[in-house]
Amino acid sequence: MKRMKKAVAMLLVLVMTGSLLSGCGSSKGKLITLTVYSQLANYSGEMQGWFATILEQKFNVKVNIVPDGDGVYDTRMESGDLGDIVVWGNDGADYIRAVEAGLLYDWEDDNLVQEYGPYIWEHMQAALEKNREVSRTGAIYGFGHNVARSSDSHDAFFYTWDIRWDLYEELGHPEVNDLYDLMDVLEQMQALSPTGDDGNKTYAMSIWPDWDGNYVMYVKAMATAYYGYDEFGFGHYNVETGEFYDALSEGSPYLEMLAWFNQLYRRGLLDPDSMTQKYDEMGAKVQNGNVLFSIFNYAGSLTFNNEKHSAENQIMLPLTPNEASPIVAGLSPLGGNRVWSIGAKTQYPELCMEIINWLCTPEGRLSMDYGPKGVCWDYDEEGRTYLTEFGKIAVEDKQTLMPDEWGGATFNDGSFQVNNTTWTAADINPESGEPYDRAYWLSEQVPEGRCDAERDWRAFTGSLTTQEYMDARGKFAVDVPTTYSESDKEPELENTWQQVATCLKDYSWRAIYATSDEEFEQIVSEMRGRAMSYGYQQCIEWCIQEANIKNALQEPLR
Repeated sequence: MKRMKKAVAMLLVLVMTGSLLSGCGSSKGKLITLTVYSQLANYSGEMQGWFATILEQKFNVKVNIVPDGDGVYDTRMESGDLGDIVVWGNDGADYIRAVEAGLLYDWEDDNLVQEYGPYIWEHMQAALEKNREVSRTGAIYGFGHNVARSSDSHDAFFYTWDIRWDLYEELGHPEVNDLYDLMDVLEQMQALSPTGDDGNKTYAMSIWPDWDGNYVMYVKAMATAYYGYDEFGFGHYNVETGEFYDALSEGSPYLEMLAWFNQLYRRGLLDPDSMTQKYDEMGAKVQNGNVLFSIFNYAGSLTFNNEKHSAENQIMLPLTPNEASPIVAGLSPLGGNRVWSIGAKTQYPELCMEIINWLCTPEGRLSMDYGPKGVCWDYDEEGRTYLTEFGKIAVEDKQTLMPDEWGGATFNDGSFQVNNTTWTAADINPESGEPYDRAYWLSEQVPEGRCDAERDWRAFTGSLTTQEYMDARGKFAVDVPTTYSESDKEPELENTWQQVATCLKDYSWRAIYATSDEEFEQIVSEMRGRAMSYGYQQCIEWCIQEANIKNALQEPLR
């Protein structure tokens, strides 16, 4: 068996190096370094701080994170060693290539998952079986993110359209029917609050390029938040009808949102650093009150709302345009497409599995978001979850320094930098009977409201919480989970795809910063022509075929 052979080889190495001490029988006490290649990470190097301390205490390991980037995937594939733990951005072409090349560990080899991942094996069978189908080999190599125990509901909304409600209240609650109504309101809000906590200029929005894939992430996400169309290749996919919208066709959702961002920039409402800044730089601006609006909760209310701002009657809360129908993921035991896997060349498959298994336990899942148990969160006498006094400070202000025994770095710098999930935050923690998302914990409810502005929001919307408000609107599109994963691309198409993606990203950013309608149209025209010359139409034909495949799987479930 593969694992037995590796164990024998490792044993011989330890004997030859004198690391196997008489009477010990193992290398216990030796700090092991694991490499995690994560296509989702925004961090490079050895993990530091509190999460690194948890892993060292529990598993005697330190973790070196390798994020994705230009040429990283191909280089690691050519080397034949992807890493010890491998986290995939999706279960499409890159993942399938690795499976076919034999570079991922079979989780059932010598009962690896059964023996060293018992929590996974007991509670995530549907997600494991989905992976068996997606992998096309009859073997299990991992499972996807955001697993739920049932499919009775939908996930928590994260396209929540968070706005500085205190300023919106001061304006007298003007009607916001569409995106241009919203832009007008944001301009008025900027006039009311021209600077943030740090004295620097405020902007309606601050975006970032780190997460750009086939095109500019935030532009495509506006269409997803407004129309409920999901990103799909070089376009959008209507999760309710299966229709595909080509990104560069006249009047496409992507070009519509690109034009909106250009208008935002020309009206002085878009942070001019957007094209060059990193995600963390954007987050610091949100925390300092330099940003008035975000379609994402994690780049809005979850970052801005803290006790300091509440004490100053400042808060970000949802204001979804009347015409908007944001997407939300359907809950499913199948999980999503961001796969946890183990590299075939690892010397420590059991250890890797034990770590992933722990991340799936309630303690592991909560620790990923809220810090060490007993330090930042715990269970009360009735078994319900709560943040400690220190935990509340650290979670609300992620620049809070952790205690020296927990790494001493800030909460943010010490966080789980692999950037993937196991259970979805909306799922129920079986130990507390509450969701993993603290917004739903009994201990986090403030019936009287955190400040006057929140009380005004509740009176205006008739809702107590963000999720209640988003549900009560009744306008949203549910992306029903299936076993769909994108098909392989031929090498020639893959090369074409990369050229087109680079073209769309470069020209889209140029279009955002255009100074006139004429310049914007000229850039879009040049983008379209250049993309066509690279073979854009071939890519679109592939996208349409894939949309038909996904729709065939979704249609019976809608």
